[in-house]
Amino acid sequence: MNNQREYKLILAVESSCDETSVAIVTDDFKILSNVVASQIKSHQRFGGVVPEVASRHHVEQILLCFEEALAKAQVTVEDLDAVAVTYGPGLVGALLIGITAAKTFAWAHALPLIPVNHMTGHIAAANFVAELHYPLLALLVSGGHTELVYMKEAGSYEIIGQTRDDAAGEAYDKIGRVLGVNYPSGKIIDEMAQQGQDTFHFPRAMLKEDNYDFSFSGLKSSFINTVHNAEQRGETLAANDLAASFQASVVEVLVEKTLRCAEELQVKQLVVAGGVAANHGLRSALKAAIAKRQLEIELIVPPIALCGDNAAMIGASAFIEARLGHFAHGELNAKPSLSFPERAE
Repeated sequence: MNNQREYKLILAVESSCDETSVAIVTDDFKILSNVVASQIKSHQRFGGVVPEVASRHHVEQILLCFEEALAKAQVTVEDLDAVAVTYGPGLVGALLIGITAAKTFAWAHALPLIPVNHMTGHIAAANFVAELHYPLLALLVSGGHTELVYMKEAGSYEIIGQTRDDAAGEAYDKIGRVLGVNYPSGKIIDEMAQQGQDTFHFPRAMLKEDNYDFSFSGLKSSFINTVHNAEQRGETLAANDLAASFQASVVEVLVEKTLRCAEELQVKQLVVAGGVAANHGLRSALKAAIAKRQLEIELIVPPIALCGDNAAMIGASAFIEARLGHFAHGELNAKPSLSFPERAE
């Protein structure tokens, strides 16, 4: 497909997990609308996302989100230049709802279709905060991913380090169940951590190793064993101190390895993206560490509203994909295990 066409206004769709979202974004990274229909309350009683329930909610909400996004942006279909959609990674049923809606909308209105990797969308959300200068380093932390991604230019993604087991956000949810915190537990544990002290000194896995990979399964096991052993002895541990100790371990490893990597690669910008980027402890620790080390690195973190899953970030990434000539056709399918190097065929 011809990529010489100018793309000024993109409608974007996101439905990879438990948020149904449609946004209208401009080529100078202004958000005209960003409608997000959350399913959190529906999944809380299960302690996590139930794929079948998520898919049903997407079916119920997707058309309403299209209508609301166009109305809030005060644009018509004729004003749009393209449609973008997340095609992976994520829950296959949830992805298919968004893809089917986006493909149908694009076909009905003769608009180009731009496939977007959900994870590139999280990084692209930084465009709403500042102009990105390459090369840069991105710390991507979410419920399913913990990765250090080097971008030598727009649209280029090289994984420098990644978790070897649990993602950081996944670890938060698992220890949240032990603490009796409702799903999703990341925000609540972050708030609890601000009230507690690091008194348990949980392990800092792989902190000193000569690589940029992460591991959080040992920390999770240490946390669970500490709580269970106390219960067997009839002891009650301070929940806020447990939360603070857990978060201190996660944050120290993320900050230390990320800044070490940024220094080695000599990047001038560090983007923090993904759901865990909303964590106040991580944000403040990175800012403090950069200042303490007197590093000439610009820290870019999207506003909290854009850290979670949303369609505006998909639109931001879509402009990059369009400039690179990455488009899809009617046979676009979901890729639930999509990774960074892959592209839609």
